[in-house]
Amino acid sequence: MLAALITIPLMEPLMSPSCAPTGPLHGIRVLELGQLIAGPFCGQLLGDFGAEIIKIEAPGVGDPMRTWGHEKVNGKTLWWSVIARNKKSVTCDLRTPQGQAILKELVAHADVLIENFRPGTMEKWNLGWDTLRAIKPELVFVRVSGYGQSGPYAARAGFGSIGEAMGGLRYVCGDPSTPPARMGISIGDTLAAMHAALGAVMALFARARIGQGQVVDSAIYESVLNIMESTIIEYDQTGYIRERSGSILPNIAPSNVYPTADGLNIVIGANQDSVFARLCQAMGHPELAQDPRYASHEARGAHQTELDILIADWTRTIQSEALLQSMAQHGVPAGGIYRAPEMLADPHFQAREAIVRIPHPELGEVAMQNVAPRLSETPGAIHHCGPALGEHTHVVLGELLGYTPKRIAELQASGIL
Repeated sequence: MLAALITIPLMEPLMSPSCAPTGPLHGIRVLELGQLIAGPFCGQLLGDFGAEIIKIEAPGVGDPMRTWGHEKVNGKTLWWSVIARNKKSVTCDLRTPQGQAILKELVAHADVLIENFRPGTMEKWNLGWDTLRAIKPELVFVRVSGYGQSGPYAARAGFGSIGEAMGGLRYVCGDPSTPPARMGISIGDTLAAMHAALGAVMALFARARIGQGQVVDSAIYESVLNIMESTIIEYDQTGYIRERSGSILPNIAPSNVYPTADGLNIVIGANQDSVFARLCQAMGHPELAQDPRYASHEARGAHQTELDILIADWTRTIQSEALLQSMAQHGVPAGGIYRAPEMLADPHFQAREAIVRIPHPELGEVAMQNVAPRLSETPGAIHHCGPALGEHTHVVLGELLGYTPKRIAELQASGIL
């Protein structure tokens, strides 16, 4: 019964040597119209697990992500190799009637369409939901935006940083003595993309049951809001507003960054009673676990500052590696604060292949984070780095839509492709 419930009609993907069938989403075809991060990271996640991702880009320009990133090699960005991995690139000008007609043809062959333009843009291009579902009632239409597809702010421009601020994350980040800080990555965009990918998979699951597609509306500010723990209910019921607290969480102790003898910092989390008792054993002061100031979660929270000072006075007398080994031996969660060099050198990362090397057409091999999460029977995989602009235009339009080389060349000459 369950097997019948979740059966999804699968499409035969356009094959190429670098796109071998794999993953639980094999047979699902996705059109990715988005750009920058919020839409493309959703496509990356689906592509990691076997979906065929056909990325539609503006002719001659492409996704701005092709130029983003701090470091470039040979004048080309490195970030593109990651966020566009496993994707096919097709150029098509959606601002023209001819380009819109081509997309409509592609929709008839697709399972999912992802876009993260400002709400109303797709409708302006005659590519709104009513139009698309008339072509393909089973289509899952994934829409990522700053504020969602409805409400008084829907039409506003929305970047990830704004969603992080309005969703509540920015206010609680940083030191209390400074203005709110942002995280060093585009977490708002990636959270919206992850919610969008989850929504796409759920909609595909529902499609097998109800026989039709639907709209997945992923707003950046709501995706951030969704991870804000108890902040809303605590204010609603008690008036408590969580403030910035630097490297700690108020009343969660001990859980902080502690110094070591060789100048490094180690994160130790021992806020559970039994774990704190093991930390006390490692420190050579088992009696601290029975001290009324530290014997319970509430007591440790009330004496958080003095407890952190006590632990730091101990950790700064020990080399970082010896401290980590001691924590592991005593069953106390602890870890170094890693940058890329530490990740690449760590034996656990290596054993699990958390970082892999992928062939690059110009750079030989490049390192990037592997697919996550891990599935035991139908794992995802990385088949190739981000494609060149329009690299797959001929194969997609030729094999999928039956366009002749002559027609494709004419469309390219006219600037449509």
